[in-house]
Amino acid sequence: MINIKDHKTGHLWDPWEHLGVKRRKLLEESWAGAFRKYILQQLPIASVIPFFSEGLGRPTKELHAVLGALLLQQVHDLTDKETVEQFSFNAQWHYALNITGAGDEETYLCLKTLWNARKIVYENEIDKILFEDITDHLIKIFDVDTSKQRIDSVHIQSNMRKLGRIRIIAAAIKKFIVNLKRHHPELYGNLPEDFKDRYKNDNALSIFSLVKPSESHKTLAQLSQDLFDLSQRFKDNDQIKAMSTYTCMLRVLEEQCDLGEDGTVTSKPAKKIVSNSLQNPSDPDATYDGHKGQGYQVQVNETWSEKNEDSDSLNLITHIEVEPAHESDAHALLPAIKDAEKRDIVPNELLADSLYGSDDNVEQARQKGVEVVSPTMGKENQETIPLSDFELSEDGIVIKCPEGHKPVDHKRKKTRNTVSFEVNTCSNCSRCFQCPVKKGEKYYYLRFVDKEFRLAKRRAYEKTDAFKDRYRYRAGVEATMSEYDRLTGVKHLRVRGFQAVRFCATLKALAINIYRVTAFVKAGNQDKCPGNNPKAGLKGWFSAFKEQFSRLWPNLGNICRC
Repeated sequence: MINIKDHKTGHLWDPWEHLGVKRRKLLEESWAGAFRKYILQQLPIASVIPFFSEGLGRPTKELHAVLGALLLQQVHDLTDKETVEQFSFNAQWHYALNITGAGDEETYLCLKTLWNARKIVYENEIDKILFEDITDHLIKIFDVDTSKQRIDSVHIQSNMRKLGRIRIIAAAIKKFIVNLKRHHPELYGNLPEDFKDRYKNDNALSIFSLVKPSESHKTLAQLSQDLFDLSQRFKDNDQIKAMSTYTCMLRVLEEQCDLGEDGTVTSKPAKKIVSNSLQNPSDPDATYDGHKGQGYQVQVNETWSEKNEDSDSLNLITHIEVEPAHESDAHALLPAIKDAEKRDIVPNELLADSLYGSDDNVEQARQKGVEVVSPTMGKENQETIPLSDFELSEDGIVIKCPEGHKPVDHKRKKTRNTVSFEVNTCSNCSRCFQCPVKKGEKYYYLRFVDKEFRLAKRRAYEKTDAFKDRYRYRAGVEATMSEYDRLTGVKHLRVRGFQAVRFCATLKALAINIYRVTAFVKAGNQDKCPGNNPKAGLKGWFSAFKEQFSRLWPNLGNICRC
C-alpha cells in the first residue's frame, strides 16, 4: 500500500501554534521553512511509486517524508543512526517534512526503511531527477538568471583506505582467499600450507606493508607470483570464475603485472600503471588522478552575477556530474552544455579554466550559442614572434605585422592560410630573425591554419583589460567548492562505490542550493521575484483577503475553536 500525503492542502487548525510567535518565526526563517515551502511538494515521488505495490504489503512510510529524509541526511551530513534520531525527535525536521502527528507511524523511521529507500534511489538514478526537478523549480520561482554560468571540478574521496601497490595486490588476494574459504572450503583446503599461512592471518596486509623500501621489490615480486598462481589454479573452474573477488584478482594481475612468454610474471614499472587501475578492492570504481590522488571528481556548474556581492541575487548550482578521478576536465564541458539544453537553462557565457577551453570545445560550444571564456592551453614560443602579435581581423585576415607592415596578398585553401609580404620590407626588418614569416620564391610568406588563428585571437584578447575584467568572476567558483565541502562534507564521504558516491555528491549539491535559498529568503529578497510573488493570481488574492479578514476579527479563530 502506497502512503502519500497531500501537502498542498492547508490545515484547518494550525498544528504549530503551540510553538508561539518567536519560535515559529525562527522555524520559518530557517532551512526548515525554505524546505517546507519550496522543496517538499517538488520531491519526485512519481519516480519512486513504481517500486511499491498499491495492493500488496504493509503501508509504506509517507513517501515525501522518506525522500525528504534522504535529502536532509546529506544536507546535514548525518550518519544513518543520526538521521533516524533527527526524523524522530527534531521539530525542525517535522516542520520541514510537514509531519504533524505524534505517533510512531508518522515520526519514526527505521534503519531498514532508510536503507531500502536509498538503494531504490541510487540504483535508479532518482537522485539526478531529484536534483534537476528541484533546482529547475527554484530557478523558475526565483527567476534566477542562467545566462551567466561557471564550471569547475572538485576531487572527492569515498570511504576507502589509500593503498600502495603492495597492499593493493595483497588485499585482492586476501579477499579472494576469505571468500574461497567461506564458499568452497574443500578447494581452500587444497591450497599449499605455506600459501595459506601468508594470507590467513588478520594482519596479513600489514605484514606485507612492513618492509624496508630496499626490499619492497622482493615483496612485490612474491605477491605478483602468488597472484598469478591463484589465477592459473582456478582458470578452468566456472564457479570460481563467477566470483567477484576472482574477477578483481584478474584485473589487478592485468594492471600491475607483465606476463612473459616463458610463463614468468613480473611487476610493471610504476610509470606504466594506468590511472584508471584499481585503487582498493573495497571500491573498484575509484581511480587515480596524478595531481589529487585516489577517488572521484565532481563537475559543478553554477550561475553567477555581478550583483552577488550585494546579496540581492540568488545563484544556484545548476549541474552536477560525478566522474572517476582519472577523467579529464576537457571532456566535461560539452556534456554540461547538453544537460543545460535539455533543461532549457543554456548559458550565453560560461567561465572555465584552461582545461575546459580547448579550441574544439570552444568551437562546439559556440555552435550551441555558448561563449566559453577561458585562457588558452600552453605557452607561446618565446624565441619567435607569436601570431597573436599580428593585427588580425575577425574573419581571419592579417591586417598588419608587429612592425606595422601590410601584406600584399592573403590566400586561403580550406583551413590553410598563406599571407604574402614584400621581399624588401621583410629582408630589411630588424626583427626578421624572430619573425615566423619565411622567405619564398616571390615573397616572404606567413603560413598558418584556422585553428592557429583562433588561438592567436584568443591569446591577444587575454592580454586586454576587458578579458581580465570578465574572467575574474571565475574565481568565485572556488568559494562554492569550499562551501560545498564545509557545509556538507562532500570531500570525505561515508560510502563506497560509484552509485553511492554519485547519490551523496548530487544531494549535497542540492543542499547548497537549499542553504542559498534560505539565506536569500531571510534577507527579504523573495518578493522581488516574479515567480514567487504571493500577491499574484487567485491564491495571492485569497491570501490578501484572509490577512485583511484576520485584522478585522482577530479573535474569530479562538471563538470558532470554543
